[in-house]
Formats: sequence, structure tokens, C-alpha cells
Amino acid sequence: MTNFGITRLFLTSHVLRTFSRGYKQHVVNAYPLAASLLLGLGAITIAKFCYRTLSVFLQIFVLPGQSLKRYGAKKGAWAIVTGASDGIGKEFAFQLAKAGFNVYLVARNIELLDTTASEIASKYSVATKTSSIDFAKADNAAYEALSAEFQELEIGVLVNNVGKSHAMPVYLVDTPKEEMTDIVAINVNATLRVTHSVLPGMIQRKRGLILNIGSFAGAIPSPMLATYSGTKAFLSTFTSALAEEVEQHGITVEHINTYFVVSKLSKIRKSSALIPRPGPYVRSVLSKIGLPCGAAYSGRPNTSTPYWSHALLDYAATVLNAPSLLIKYTHGLHKNIQRRALKKMEREAKAQ
Repeated sequence: MTNFGITRLFLTSHVLRTFSRGYKQHVVNAYPLAASLLLGLGAITIAKFCYRTLSVFLQIFVLPGQSLKRYGAKKGAWAIVTGASDGIGKEFAFQLAKAGFNVYLVARNIELLDTTASEIASKYSVATKTSSIDFAKADNAAYEALSAEFQELEIGVLVNNVGKSHAMPVYLVDTPKEEMTDIVAINVNATLRVTHSVLPGMIQRKRGLILNIGSFAGAIPSPMLATYSGTKAFLSTFTSALAEEVEQHGITVEHINTYFVVSKLSKIRKSSALIPRPGPYVRSVLSKIGLPCGAAYSGRPNTSTPYWSHALLDYAATVLNAPSLLIKYTHGLHKNIQRRALKKMEREAKAQ
């Protein structure tokens, strides 16, 4: 390019920038009210975002939750934990005992329950009880028998932890009917029946804490886990409705939104920043009662996402506000998980 061409290009660019600035100034001068309004709205939007982000970070990392003494810790109250024989449920039982609750462990395997109860009793000065029930097959008589066990106890805390997912990601059309039935029976019916059993006593005492352990799959519809995802979405809505009903009686009901945790249910054995072990996860839940943390602005009342990395992930999903994108991402993720699971099954079959 010649010097003349370069000079012309420079002058043209300069004229355009000058015109652009002049045009903007003309708009501001011609429509001062509109310009001020737009600037004001922009400033409010930025301030609102900063305030929300700051409040989420304070809830996650600084502010303490409600004291468990409010629900009877160290005052003879009992904590009921379903699915208490392993993983998250077992950890809830230990940490609630450490906090000063007597603990009532409920699950299917009575031997594991009794072993856990013995470990708790030997480590902490609390009473323990156990009940065996198969929530997948439980009939009305089984629930009535379990309810009778609760009636004489001063129950301060209920942790609806028992849950079941699919053996691996699978499309609904290929999901075994028995698997669908079991998931609904355990994730929905068990929560309803056990909660219904303990609620009258909590209302009478004007005190209680109910924790429903949920999943990100309830907030983000999860293809290839459709049945499980649907039951966890039920848990979120059920919690919001029940919380409003019983708030007048001094009862707190929280849906605990959870990403992956090392457990048999998740089939994950190795922890990471996003995937904690049950110990740190349960500590975060019990230390943040009453604080939504990462779910603060998600539009899900009475939901809490207390574990720090789960909370940041939940808040980021809220800010992104692109559910279709997240659903497609989850679909692709589950396709890969299914592919790896099928290859593993194939290798194991050949090795036999």
C-alpha cells in the first residue's frame, strides 16, 4: 500500500470515530431523559448483580447457619436418618450424634445398621435405635409399624436421605419397569410416609428440622435419568410447599441440592474439589441450616446448596440462565457415562 493509501485509510478511520462520538453525543443531547434512564438501569443491574454475588459468597464462606440446639441438640431430642447404613446417611447419623442428638437409624440392612449404631454409642454419649425396612417393597403395614416406633420419641430432626438412582444412564423406553417402580417408591413414597409419621409430634412441640436430600438432577432435567430426575424435582416442590405449611409451627424444612458426593449411589470412589467425601459434605449441610447459599437466587424457595463448590456451580447455572444448554450438556455427559459402563460390562463378561 502506498503512503497516500495509508494516509487516506487513517483519515477515513479518524472521521468515522469522530462521527461516532459526535452521534452518540447528539443522541445524549437530544434525548437526555432516555439516556439517563438507560444509564440508571445499567447501573442498577450491575449493582444488583454485585449485591447478589456478594451475598452468595458471604453465605457460602462466612455466615453461620442456625444452631442445632434450636431443634433439641443436647436436650434429649432424637434425629431420624433414613438410608443410614452407608455413605451420606451414615455420616449424618455420626455428625448428629456428635452434635448431641440421640439417633434413630433406618435402612434395609439391619446388620449394617446395628454395627453403625454400636459405633455411634461407643463414640458418643447418646442413645441409638434401629429399624429395618425395605422402602422399595414397603406396604402400608410396614409404614404403620415404623410410625409406631416413632410415636414415643421426641423427634427434633428428620433426614430423608434414602434414595435410589438408575443402574446406569438409560433412556426411558429402555428402563426396566421394576427399576422405575423402585425409584419412585424410595425417592417419593418413603419421603412422604416417613415425614407424615414424624410431623404431628413436631407440630405439637412447635419445633423440628426436616432435611430432604436432593440432587442437581431435580433442578436440571436430566435425559437418560428421567425417572430419577423427575422424583428429585418432586422433592424440591414438595419441600417448598411443606415448608410454607409448617413454618407457623416453628418447623424448618429444607431441600438440600446436591451435586456428586463419593458414595455407593453415585458410584464415585475418588474425591475432588467438586466431589467431596460424605464427611465434609454433611458438615457443610449442618453448618448452613437456614441459608440458601448457592441456591439464593435460583427461584427455588427453601432450597439450600451448602457445599462450597456445589454452591458456586448452582449460582453459576442461575446466572447463565440457559436451561436448554444445560440439558443438552447433561444428555451428552450421560451418553458418555453409559458408553463407558457398557464397555466395562463387556470387559467383565469376557473375563469370566
